[in-house]
Amino acid sequence: MSLIAGIIAGIFGGLVGLGGGVIMIPIMVDFLKAGQHEAHGTSLVAIIFAGLAGALTYQLHGSVDWAASVLLAATAMITAQYGARFAGVLPEWKLKKSFGAFLLFVSALMLVKPYLPHFAPDAFSRWSQVLILLSTGTFTGFLSGMMGIGGGTVMVPAMVLLLGFSQQTAQGSSLLAMVPAGAAGAFTHQRLGNVRAALLTGLVPGILVGTYVGGSIANMLPEMQLRLIFAAVIVFTGVRYLRTPTPPSTESPATKQADA
Repeated sequence: MSLIAGIIAGIFGGLVGLGGGVIMIPIMVDFLKAGQHEAHGTSLVAIIFAGLAGALTYQLHGSVDWAASVLLAATAMITAQYGARFAGVLPEWKLKKSFGAFLLFVSALMLVKPYLPHFAPDAFSRWSQVLILLSTGTFTGFLSGMMGIGGGTVMVPAMVLLLGFSQQTAQGSSLLAMVPAGAAGAFTHQRLGNVRAALLTGLVPGILVGTYVGGSIANMLPEMQLRLIFAAVIVFTGVRYLRTPTPPSTESPATKQADA
């Protein structure tokens, strides 16, 4: 079952540049009976391999900007460690709801991209571009470590909307950047005991095959269709996060009356 989960996650990850974490985590929790924290940590380990396979596939089509990937990873590697530690502090349901709302916002941006002012690749100075990429990596790394995902949901829109990257190049570059960032987050999760090694024997080979297939298909599709697929995947994931039930209050009636 973990092999099938890896193939499915790899196809979607390679297709839309997400790394597969948003698909892997629900599958591990719902079908492989992993705990939520275990799913996040294990997902990050698998994402390292997904990023490698996906970036290689996009590179074969000339769709990777190495300079952008290096800048994104430079700060993401640092903040991913803090994100992984923070995952065990904040209540899980609050993180899911907040991230779900953010995913819906990102999907809306991708859908209205054709109607937004077009930012050409030279719209910003070289140093402004560097600052945008470093800032994006900072936020993405923290989110990646916290939620157990690759970070393409942040990297890709930033590169497409702000820096004028094509969808394919943005996705290929994000897949490459998530390799060192995912490794940093995965290492922290491993130290916290949040990696279920038994699942990796199926997830890793499955995600390698799936990512190659997804990445190959992505480079055959028109950019608008690819953007719609990207939006559809993260809308589905965002709705799942937003529907996370709020746990009942643990306060006793006496405590509530005293507070009143």
